[in-house]
Amino acid sequence: MNIGEVSKRSGLPAKTIRYYEDIGLIRPHRSENGYRAFGENDLHKLAFLGRARALGFSIEDCRNLLTLYEDHTRASADVKDIARHHLDRIDQKLTELQEMRATLAGLVSACAGDNRPDCPILADLAAESCH
Repeated sequence: MNIGEVSKRSGLPAKTIRYYEDIGLIRPHRSENGYRAFGENDLHKLAFLGRARALGFSIEDCRNLLTLYEDHTRASADVKDIARHHLDRIDQKLTELQEMRATLAGLVSACAGDNRPDCPILADLAAESCH
């Protein structure tokens, strides 16, 4: 398969596929004229990487997960450890987002939203930037 076909079948942009090759996540064969030639195994790896990235795993996590996926002597505990750490990062980000939302909701509620120049939203932003 050429890069256009594997892009279509994997759902990943060609640019992403080239990037994954550049950083060593995939290694398609090269024809004599230098064109990439992808096999079914490459397609499967790309689909795996696409799903992992859609779940928010970092590139390094994807690298480790792909290595574990290909290692049939792996311990599932190693996979679970990567996923658990990622879940912890998601939980932390959710906490941060909830705090941001609460702060912003309070500021929106405090703003009259009328023709007066007084704006607690801008006042808060200005106060925070001076720290």
